[in-house]
Amino acid sequence: MPVFKTPFNGYSVKFSPFYENRLAVATAQNFGILGNGRVHVLSLPPSPGAPVAEIAAYDTADAVYDIAWSESHDSILVAAVADGSVKVYDSNLPPASNPLRSLHEHSREVHSVDYNPTRRDSFLTASWDDSVKLWTVDRPASIRTFKEHAYCVYAAAWNPRHADVFASASGDCTVRVWDVREPGSTMIIPAHDFEVLYTDWNKYDDCILATASVDKTIRVWDVRSFRVPVTVLNGHSYAVRKVKFSPHRGSLMVSCSYDMAVCLWDYMVEDALIGRYDHHTEFAVGVDMSVLVEGLLASTGWDELVYVWQHGTDPRAP
Repeated sequence: MPVFKTPFNGYSVKFSPFYENRLAVATAQNFGILGNGRVHVLSLPPSPGAPVAEIAAYDTADAVYDIAWSESHDSILVAAVADGSVKVYDSNLPPASNPLRSLHEHSREVHSVDYNPTRRDSFLTASWDDSVKLWTVDRPASIRTFKEHAYCVYAAAWNPRHADVFASASGDCTVRVWDVREPGSTMIIPAHDFEVLYTDWNKYDDCILATASVDKTIRVWDVRSFRVPVTVLNGHSYAVRKVKFSPHRGSLMVSCSYDMAVCLWDYMVEDALIGRYDHHTEFAVGVDMSVLVEGLLASTGWDELVYVWQHGTDPRAP
């Protein structure tokens, strides 16, 4: 299956919602601590054994921690940058015309970006300045700032069915649920006893979300009754960096961890861990599942490699 070598350490990988053979990768020099960043737009080969083609690459003066495709324009993507900026790129335009704009309001590193899948005109950024901001591509300034967390916000994720609802995951050990029409958060979930590094909504049940934590666990929550988690998934041996629900099966999710593993879970069954991939040789920090091709996975990590593979096959197989 396709493998792509990046010059920097991988941080995030996202499949295009428009093209089944296209994905974007966010990378950072020196493990994201100091140095430059680069965004790669890649095209998967039409036949097995052919190399991955790089459609475009954009250099930044600081690390790029996350990337998100526009849900309304097939060539536009948004990058979360360590200098506190959010950069918008159009892969159909020449490098000299990019970025289309650089939005700089956060006072610390922007750690995640998520495009609204329902309204398709807006996106969220989560930052180490303890805030989440709401943006639209056509405006030079953010629409609103959400600031209730007491520590770094590592991720924000839109609800897949409700265009105004999102969740945020923070180092203050909580997940907050927000409605942009309300003045403050509508729910505070004390999700873990340690930092919460990521959260994602179930694509088939808008009341279910998952959280990934430094405590090595993934927890699944029902926002209608969040005193105790629906389930706790154990299997990673270090902090869980990301967790993503499948766009094709409601009970399926994928995670990646500092233990270098990518794990596939079915949280509805007793033996929830249904697949484990140990192809990375450094921290696995980026993972995604294709919306357009069922079972197609991608991951990236600090070993500077991007893997794309079909569930059930070996990511390293030629």
